[in-house]
Amino acid sequence: MDWFTLFLVVSVALYLLKVQEQRQRVLLLASFLGGTQIEKLLGTLMDGYLRAAGEQDPQRQAQVWAVLAQNEEKLLGQFQRFADDFAQVPDNRARVSTLPLALPYFDRIVPAASFDMREALQLHAQAIRAACGDESMTPQQRKERAFTMTAELMLMQHTCHWFCKSRTVASVRLMARHKSSYEQVLQSVAPQTLYAYKKLLKTA
Repeated sequence: MDWFTLFLVVSVALYLLKVQEQRQRVLLLASFLGGTQIEKLLGTLMDGYLRAAGEQDPQRQAQVWAVLAQNEEKLLGQFQRFADDFAQVPDNRARVSTLPLALPYFDRIVPAASFDMREALQLHAQAIRAACGDESMTPQQRKERAFTMTAELMLMQHTCHWFCKSRTVASVRLMARHKSSYEQVLQSVAPQTLYAYKKLLKTA
């Protein structure tokens, strides 16, 4: 067998293993998300923040913020349960490679170059809780908190896509869906989130 044939065989084998692993990860995450409205609430909140920020009538704006606050509480409760349930996943199924591109089972071969998805979800749950607004805030404070919440939700989505595919794919999806880069999102989350996130990824 010549080198080119060997390279081709190895490449195909790695590709098939990668597809199999990613399918397993998608199914695993979906099994926990299936009974929730998390994805629907994400869309509702992101659209709602834009609507509230652009509302000129103070009374109408207050009503929109009130509805958004209720949805934030729903999201927080459901996401915390999701994170708590996912915490029961075995370590070897919860590791995520920190490489830009996906290599099958690399996180098990080199666990030092990986992070724990269970810890990541708890981190995002805490970030969402901290970013929730309250009735005592002024309209300007509420807008600022909504901006932070939007970034927190985008980063959480990025982590989920990273778990299922790879960091590069997650970043591409982030740009395609929200017209925001991974770096922009990191700069927009709360400082405590960024610190905890970098610590999780061992880049702090």
